[in-house]
Amino acid sequence: MSILLNKDTNVIIQGITGRDGGFHTKMMIEYGTKVIAGVTPGKGGIEVAGKPVFNSVSDLKKEFSVDATTIFVPPKFAADAIWEAIDEEIKLIVVITEGIPALEMLKIKNYIKGKNITIIGPNCPGLISPGEAKMGILPGNICKKGNIGVISRSGTLTYEVVYGLTTAGIGQTTVVGIGGDPIIGSRFLKLLKMFNADEETEGIVLIGEIGGNDEIIAADYIKENVKKPVIAFIAGKTAPKGKRMGHAGAIISGKNETAQAKIEYLEKAGIKVANLPQDIPGFF
Repeated sequence: MSILLNKDTNVIIQGITGRDGGFHTKMMIEYGTKVIAGVTPGKGGIEVAGKPVFNSVSDLKKEFSVDATTIFVPPKFAADAIWEAIDEEIKLIVVITEGIPALEMLKIKNYIKGKNITIIGPNCPGLISPGEAKMGILPGNICKKGNIGVISRSGTLTYEVVYGLTTAGIGQTTVVGIGGDPIIGSRFLKLLKMFNADEETEGIVLIGEIGGNDEIIAADYIKENVKKPVIAFIAGKTAPKGKRMGHAGAIISGKNETAQAKIEYLEKAGIKVANLPQDIPGFF
């Protein structure tokens, strides 16, 4: 089954009156997401895409039960929006906004340790449970309901890999873009555990890139705990040391953070690594 999100999840939009928030709210509703309302301070009382807008999450929760929020708030105010969602005990927080200071995210991540709160992002495309619901900017038309879970640090590569899977007739349980910033709410390990526990997810695709050690930690967990097939792809084989490639988190600072080092580590752990994104469907 899907993880984190399904057709019955009550979703709100923080930043619903902005250009991106308004546009993607409409896309989410058209896909089937149960968007119930939105929040923009000072805009309470109007409607966007037929949904009521409130001045605060607190005001909204006086009238609606909320399971999840998608944040399209501009960078200057996005951290405050995350704190507001946390204070109102929303269990799933998906942060699309790019440009949130790493120090702010570090404070947030430390605060939610031990709490039943999942944050996806920031600087991410969101997530989608094909045929049920989506939160964020992932295009629903390239997805197909099925039994493969997808976790990715890259937005664009997520689209490419999912399209390739769908074209090959291979559907997905849930697709999650975790974001490419140095400090993000959920890393590979957390999502791997969810997919590993999901009975309907029969295989997992892991899309990584240079920088950090998330793929190394994931490989150790997969080796010891995951019996389902896991296919990986690591972007950035040609990236020079010290050069940031696209994401703030995609910068090589150690010998184990290169694409080749990660590929070798994954393969030693028994994980198959695709040479190109388009090769992934052939492994299933």
